[in-house]
Amino acid sequence: MHSEVIELYPDSPRRGEELSITYRGLLAQSGADAVWLHYGFDNWQNVSTLEMQRQGNGFKCRINAEGRKMVNFCFKDSADHWDNNNGMNWSCMIR
Repeated sequence: MHSEVIELYPDSPRRGEELSITYRGLLAQSGADAVWLHYGFDNWQNVSTLEMQRQGNGFKCRINAEGRKMVNFCFKDSADHWDNNNGMNWSCMIR
């Protein structure tokens, strides 16, 4: 999946496969000094937060797709501002 806000590779990872997430959304555009990925699996089970690495005009990290059906995620910055896709969060299916 590729949009102006996020880029996922692969689009639909296999269970246990590494998933690369790039974030270029509102927090990155507003000059955030750091961004964290807040994520879980299968409707927000096993929730974790991981600091992303600045890369160009956005932030990037990698996680393992450990769920059975989907990865759920959103983003926050060091000032505790959140980008949750207007309350809908983001998700990608796990194959």
